[in-house]
Amino acid sequence: MQQPGQGAGLSGPAENEYVHRSPFVSSGGGREAQLKHTGLRPGWTTGACATAATTAAYTALLTGDFPDPVTITLPKGQTPSFALTAEEHAGDTATAAVVKDAGDDPDVTHGAVIRSTVRLLPPGSGVVFRAGEGVGTVTLPGLPLDVGEPAINPVPRQLMREHVARVAAAHGGTGDVEITLSVDGGAEIARSTWNPRIGILGGLSILGTTGVVVPYSCSAWIDSIRRGVDVARAGGLTHVAGCTGSTSERTVTGLYDLPEIALLDMGDFAGAVLKYVRRHPVDRLTVCGGFAKLSSSPPATWTCTRPAPRSTRASWRTWPARAARPRPWRRRSRRRTRAWPPCASARPPASPSATSSPPAPATSP
Repeated sequence: MQQPGQGAGLSGPAENEYVHRSPFVSSGGGREAQLKHTGLRPGWTTGACATAATTAAYTALLTGDFPDPVTITLPKGQTPSFALTAEEHAGDTATAAVVKDAGDDPDVTHGAVIRSTVRLLPPGSGVVFRAGEGVGTVTLPGLPLDVGEPAINPVPRQLMREHVARVAAAHGGTGDVEITLSVDGGAEIARSTWNPRIGILGGLSILGTTGVVVPYSCSAWIDSIRRGVDVARAGGLTHVAGCTGSTSERTVTGLYDLPEIALLDMGDFAGAVLKYVRRHPVDRLTVCGGFAKLSSSPPATWTCTRPAPRSTRASWRTWPARAARPRPWRRRSRRRTRAWPPCASARPPASPSATSSPPAPATSP
């Protein structure tokens, strides 16, 4: 049985074997080389765990046996195996559970138990998703899901549909099922996320575009960005792109047809990309990301442009230090030992008497 924090279907040498032989490994640059350079172990998203639990539960409905471990295929071709932590089969309903392993990433959902209850439906019903205990519900517009829908993102939904179809084809099922996902303690865990602010209430979201959790280490990640720039420059590339994630990578690749080694997975570290490219210039840099993702980056990473030197098209300087200066005409605190002098335009015009000699002292008659 898999315990919280244990790798999903991976332990001992097998775990290291997957990391070193996974599609992340690349002799070039880009996202794969960056992941290899960090030396950190990747994990699995809630969407991948939910897909594994759903696959096991539906297989049990059709065959009577739970596959343990259960193997799934992720969007980029990885085939991880997940140990089951709970199994239950009663009539036309089966439930399987998987413990989420976030690898070396400090993910708030690491160790969470993700359950999938699959119920057979009449032919023609399709795949229906429900939010169980600990999975949120969308209450505000603006998300990729309609209001009232369970917070199961489009990519995990598609991944579960595909695996349900594969199991149905392999064991003579119709593929018409109701999938109810739940997360033990999900409502409590969700308080540590942005879900309440964006209108997802009642629990966590089932997320993931690749099925893989990228381990997060500030120093290692910034260093991997630098190595990505070095590899691109060594390969003779004149255009690189800093991307916040997989979606922005696909977008910038479609717009500019860039090779893989030109893609820098910068995450939240836009400032690290700009500073390093300033010291190691390329002809062209594209920064790509969703507006909300970029605007939520720490203020110290934000930069502004200035006229470019001859060596490169653009150069950057950070403006938090400049923005921190007090306004010329105002002291913010009496504790300041010195205020910035007012600029010439802010000084009051000199009066004529200011330049004349002082009046003679008055004398008595």
